[in-house]
Amino acid sequence: MKIDARNLTCPKPVILTLEALPKLAQGEALEVVINDAVALGNLTRLADEKNCELTTTKDGEDTVMTFTPREAVAASASVATEASLFCNIPNRSATVVAVDAEFMGRGDDELGHILMKGLIYALAHQESVPETMLFYNGGAHLTCEGSESLEDIKELESRGTKILTCGTCLDFYGIKDKLAVGGVTNLYAIAEIISKQPGAMVL
Repeated sequence: MKIDARNLTCPKPVILTLEALPKLAQGEALEVVINDAVALGNLTRLADEKNCELTTTKDGEDTVMTFTPREAVAASASVATEASLFCNIPNRSATVVAVDAEFMGRGDDELGHILMKGLIYALAHQESVPETMLFYNGGAHLTCEGSESLEDIKELESRGTKILTCGTCLDFYGIKDKLAVGGVTNLYAIAEIISKQPGAMVL
């Protein structure tokens, strides 16, 4: 199996590698082509942690990293979260963003829906992304299947933002089995996160 991760910044090369390793057949190797020194360091740490034999060869400006697992690699429950363990992600602020509805602001719900979708898109494409995003009450719908903001929230997670959704809210709306990004949390943890970050932004 081969992955072309050239011109991709971390954590993307790490995420692609974490997704591919569990799919390898016994004795099969994974080639990852990169051209970034940061990715080289991060993937080297990953190979050691996942008990993979690693060889690296230069091909012009590119580096070919060959991973050969010594044992089967288990699939990760959250690839983006695990990837953050191997990556130093500098472009992440200490901001906590709390989302308590599918709509932004008060007034017309259709307009509020457009505004919320636009703001989450903007957050995902800023140079610096939030440290944590909390979704509760109606906001829990945004992290579930069918959400128009789902891909942008996944992009935030891939860039290092911790995505947490209130479990009580998921149960109340009957959508716990539809959660598609991030993890489940509780009100105690939400209160603790917000109390440690007095400047939390509520959308």
